[in-house]
This record gives sequence, structure tokens and C-alpha cells, in this order.
Amino acid sequence: MSDYVSAPDVAVAREALARLKANMRVTIKGKDDVIDQTLVCLLAGGHLLIEDLPGVGKTTLAYSLARSMDCSFSRVQFTSDLLPSDVTGISIYDENVKEFVFKPGPVFANIVLADEINRATPKTQSALLEVMDRAKVTVDGAAHTVGAPFMVVATQNPIDYEGTFPLPESQMDRFLMRVQMGYPLPADELEILRSPKIGYDAIALNAVATRTEVLKLQALAGKIFVEESVLDYILKIVTATRTEVEFKAGVSVRGGLALRVAAQARALLRGRDFVVPEDVQEMVGPVLTHRLSLGRQTSDALEERRTVLAALRRMVGALPVPV
Repeated sequence: MSDYVSAPDVAVAREALARLKANMRVTIKGKDDVIDQTLVCLLAGGHLLIEDLPGVGKTTLAYSLARSMDCSFSRVQFTSDLLPSDVTGISIYDENVKEFVFKPGPVFANIVLADEINRATPKTQSALLEVMDRAKVTVDGAAHTVGAPFMVVATQNPIDYEGTFPLPESQMDRFLMRVQMGYPLPADELEILRSPKIGYDAIALNAVATRTEVLKLQALAGKIFVEESVLDYILKIVTATRTEVEFKAGVSVRGGLALRVAAQARALLRGRDFVVPEDVQEMVGPVLTHRLSLGRQTSDALEERRTVLAALRRMVGALPVPV
């Protein structure tokens, strides 16, 4: 494929993404913005952290995304007694062949749902670091590659909840985006109340996109044009976080790259072959807030997230927008 993104390519992508969005709306009521952010993360080839209070549909969102695509799917329920080998796999001695044979863990799937990831110990959480960064798992010195596309969709409750462990900064940095569900509007919640109660794993959704289509969409998103002034705008935002007195430390180079690829993916989702400043502005919150922490103590984690987001918005609002 050439580096040029044609209008027909964008039109085909937009139609495929519309199918995915419509399919997810069957189970996710009144959360079009959250669905959009989830699809942006998929297009950008990143990993998604869904964080919110219990019972607002985090697992349902992840499950709806997985079932909307004709890809392999696995779910891992993270608990305090989960071991790293329960996630990645283990080498077992086979008497028949007289050698150790690798038995892949649930991480060997296209879409991996890490449910309540912060209920596992930091050691088990760290088992995901390599595979989220390199799409491979190393066990007993041997590297095993997972298939493409590969996406970890993790859910977590606020870290203040009893029995949870905060994700280390290195783990948080592996997630391209963090989104929050929030409570539905009254009309949408009423529709949910009218529906028969079924478990999320009993949700009947047909796949509306193939594995090949998903890979093509991801390749196309990476070729969306980013003009030099927009790149400079991204750099100014990232640099400003490093001098903002509210933050303990600024965004890393990885964070700047994440903001760029997310903006490219949003542009494609909106049916454009180029990035505009609005794409960058809309992605600042989901891409950067979980990479920043305050330089002072707050009463709880949710208050810190709101304060970080408010500081980010104020900071971005003070920067000149490229024309």
C-alpha cells in the first residue's frame, strides 16, 4: 500500500466503523462518546483501560467490542490469587516427546478482557507489560508472539475500593487511552430497566467486521496525514505538561506519540484523511490524564482525576491553536 490515503479508502473505513458503532449501541445505551473513544483506541492499535464505579457497564462495553469483530476473544478475571503464569502460559514437561512444551495462556487472543485488573497483585499485573508493549510473551527464555490484531481491554474500579491495588506507572503508560463510563441519562437508564436482565456473556451480537478488515483499518489510521503545525501543537501540549506546577511530572515521549496516533484514528473515525486541531483537543483527556499525577495529596483518586483533567483543559485552552 502507498502512503496516500484516498477518498474511497476513507469512505470504506467510515462505513465499516459505522457498522461497528451501530452493533455496540445495541448493548451500550446512550454512550456514543464512549463507543467512539473505544473505536479510536482500536483503530490506533492501542490498549484501553475502562475505569469507573461498579455496575455501570464497563465489562459489557469490552464484551460488546470483542463480539462485534470476527476475532478470537478471551477473558481473564483478575483476583488476588491469580499468578503471572495464569495469564501468559507455562511450559509443561511432556512425557511423550520428552521435552517441555509451552501451553499458551488466555493472553493469546486478539481481544483480551482483563476484568478488574487492579484486583490482582502488582506482580501479576506486570505479566502484561511485555505483551502489551511488544505483542509477545517470553517464557523460559523463549519468545512467543501473539496474533494480530492484539488489544487488551482492561476494566478497573477506583483504587480506593477495598481489595484493589493501584496500577504502577509503567503499566498505566502501556494503555493508550483511559475512558470512564459514567451513569446513563434517565431516558437511557429507563430503557435498560425495561430490558430483561441477562449476563454480559449471554449477549447475542453478530460480528460485523472481520479480522482482515480490522487490520486494514489500523493500517489506514496510521497513514492519516498530520500537518507540521499540528505536530508542533501536540509538542506544545506535551511540553506544557512538563512545566505545569500542578503535575508531579510531565508526559513522556511515549505519551506524545500516543496523542498523535489517537488524533489520527479520530480523524479517520470522522471521515477525514487529515488531522485537525480538534482531533488533538478531543484526545487530550483520554490519552494524557492517566499518565499524569498531582504533586500534592488529594482526598481520593476520583478527585485527583478530575483535578488533572481540569488542569489539562486549562493548559490546552491557553495554547494558541494552529489555523
